[in-house]
Amino acid sequence: MVSDDNPFLSSMLYKVLGLSVILSKKLVRARRLRKLDITRDTKSMQLYHHIIWLSREGLIIVEQYMLPMVAAYVELKVLAYKLAASFYHIFVLFHNQSSVYQTAIPGFAASTDQGNMFDRGSIKSTPPFSNPLEGGPQRNPGTLPPGLTPISVPRPSASFLLPATDYIPMASACFIRAAELAEGLLSGSHPIRLSVKLEYAAYLYDCLHDGQGCRKLAHQSILDVYSAQEGMEDDMFEDAAELVGILGKMMKRGLGSNGTPTSTPGKGSSGTPSTPQARNVLPQARNVLTQAPKASPVIPSPSIENPI
Repeated sequence: MVSDDNPFLSSMLYKVLGLSVILSKKLVRARRLRKLDITRDTKSMQLYHHIIWLSREGLIIVEQYMLPMVAAYVELKVLAYKLAASFYHIFVLFHNQSSVYQTAIPGFAASTDQGNMFDRGSIKSTPPFSNPLEGGPQRNPGTLPPGLTPISVPRPSASFLLPATDYIPMASACFIRAAELAEGLLSGSHPIRLSVKLEYAAYLYDCLHDGQGCRKLAHQSILDVYSAQEGMEDDMFEDAAELVGILGKMMKRGLGSNGTPTSTPGKGSSGTPSTPQARNVLPQARNVLTQAPKASPVIPSPSIENPI
């Protein structure tokens, strides 16, 4: 139906589909490489760079060509916001500043000159590269003892592809928006709604380190499926059944054998987020949603095997 009504939108959907197929394979590979030794990063930075580049191009297609044209399509509207959230999710996992994991993409030493900070108004802008080994006047270290130099925070090596910043508020805002649209427009057993809730739950656990929120969201999503009264076709039923099975596993994520919560990455034994940023990210995400103009697209966002 979309191909007849809007051929351009249909072509954009096919482009995102092809990009997602390539991206999913690379995400699975990156996940497996991390499992080999979680104390170090994947050896090949090219894999990370390709993931960031594909996600950036996918987000550009979604924001510039899909979101402005999906208002008349219920399912595509939810899907478009879900795709935007998925790409931001990848940015948070692989390119966030600061990293949500102990390991992240290897970084280069950043320049101590604050005047080189770039404008993040567009994801297309490329930050200037400054080589700290080049000659020239050096900043006066001030009152530091002799022999000590100012410590510069490393910047991600993929900064030439995407600005290095904190993408958590934008990712959270996209997930909140996608979840609200899914709940308001789709039935509780709809596969697209379940996929939104599934990745949202994975995002809460992996990026915000909110195990309780992850399990609660997965549990409520399953309850919504059983309370749904709408009928489904066979293929939709199979997709929904598979997603419900994964949500069932998410309900047990972070729980010990006796059913009590265990500490998750980035959290202490009490189960509370380890940083104020993680505790305050949802109110910040609400502000992003309320302050952003409705007409303008979101500005540049693995979970289970494939987060898209």
